[in-house]
Amino acid sequence: MTWLSWFLPSAFGLLLLLLLLLFRFSNSRSSLYLSEFPDKPPFAFPKGFLWGASTAAQQIETQQPTDWTAFEKQVRAEKKFDQIDVGKAKPGHIHHFGEFPNEVIEKKTDHDARFAEDIEAAAAMKHNAYRFSICWARLFPTVTQKEASEEGLRYYDAIFDKLISLNLEPSVTLFHFSSPAWLWQEKDGKRGWERLDALEHFGRFVQAVAAHFGDRVQQWCTLNEPMVYLYNGYLEGLFPPNERRKGGPRSIAHLAVRLLEAHTLAYDILKADAAKRNKTIAVGIAKHTRAFEPYRNHAPLDRLTARFAEQAFVWDFLDAIHTGTYKMTSTPFQEKIPGLAGKMDYVGINYYGRFYLESSITSPTSFQVHSHDPRDPNELKSELGWALYPRGFFYILQTAHQRYQRPIYILENGIDCRALDDTLRQHFLVTHLREVWNAIHHAKADIRGYFHWSLLDNFEWAEGFGPRFGLLHVDYNNHFQRTPRQSAALFTQIIQNNAISPEAWDTYHSPPNR
Repeated sequence: MTWLSWFLPSAFGLLLLLLLLLFRFSNSRSSLYLSEFPDKPPFAFPKGFLWGASTAAQQIETQQPTDWTAFEKQVRAEKKFDQIDVGKAKPGHIHHFGEFPNEVIEKKTDHDARFAEDIEAAAAMKHNAYRFSICWARLFPTVTQKEASEEGLRYYDAIFDKLISLNLEPSVTLFHFSSPAWLWQEKDGKRGWERLDALEHFGRFVQAVAAHFGDRVQQWCTLNEPMVYLYNGYLEGLFPPNERRKGGPRSIAHLAVRLLEAHTLAYDILKADAAKRNKTIAVGIAKHTRAFEPYRNHAPLDRLTARFAEQAFVWDFLDAIHTGTYKMTSTPFQEKIPGLAGKMDYVGINYYGRFYLESSITSPTSFQVHSHDPRDPNELKSELGWALYPRGFFYILQTAHQRYQRPIYILENGIDCRALDDTLRQHFLVTHLREVWNAIHHAKADIRGYFHWSLLDNFEWAEGFGPRFGLLHVDYNNHFQRTPRQSAALFTQIIQNNAISPEAWDTYHSPPNR
């Protein structure tokens, strides 16, 4: 997590000034696990609330000619299958990737052959919406193409047709970490999103998607977790292009601007298409969020570090869309993006728990980020070692509402829990949905939908196939057979009631025995 060190001011005098302002402008660590509101169940959600699950093309579909596919093949060839620690990926590696046969690597979950079965499973679980991404490289596998691949269009047409036939509302993501491999061929000394023609190519892709599928989509997500993509791809070396640039995030500020330009372009294309159809749509992004808290409440520098980390990682990008100007926290960098301001019809929130930040007074810009508290053996955490923290979900939702006054959709919220009788995921679902209810009723947030991550187990990027986030278990050793986990039935019950019932709350809100 060294990528977070960039946002701390380097001047010691400025640090002292910030210390004086500690109790007004720093984050504190809470001992609470759940918000302390006195309400009793049932906790009913608004009429018309969207309930569903999310997926992404590279994680479930057969390999396409993407940058990620190229990386996967390189990892296999070079046998780079290690990790640093539980939940800590190693640059240039995909954990345990060598333990799976070529069929699994290529087909991922065999969703290409089973998408009808998977969508039918979602409908049987009473979902009324489904979030998925359209693979750019599947529609434009070569750089010379001016028109989208007919084969690729037919594939997604069939998915849309199936969703509509079962009354599942499509929620579509355009960029979910993977891009065509040809985009990374050097042109005029640039690769990937830095190419001068990158926006031209992305715009062609968005135009094709809008033209072919715009009549069936009301909710669009242009970018999934842009800051995760930038940090992991250009600073940590975990995602393609697997770079570790010198100079920290100041060296990639222009890439954040480029992604904001891509969002602006996509927003305008989608809105123009909708206007031609006399149709109302909502366009936004999906923002990865965490609750950033100090490792030690008594350490002022821990508290300040947590404060700056939250602003830099969670809010800077959304602030840019809100205001039209990207300002990089604690640096002089700022740039106005023409046409960007206000192009956020909703705020998309992905929430995955709490980070603890531990600083060093002798080296203020060098500190550790803990995904759980190593001193607390009783802390609830996922099998990836991510701390569960429902109360932080309320904080993020409340803050997003206060800052932007926009509708909110929760586009991802989930946990790595691998058992079929996944008691921890059942607890996770009930407690996190209660915090969504709290945000609606106590913070007056306009939250309109919840998508669980994920519909089915899948390829979890640098962590490989080990983590299991699915409501549906996938047996990679038995022809990709799907089996619903116990949490799937609980989620169905909540959806059918459009509420957390007293029985569900009483049964699942207490931490399970582990």
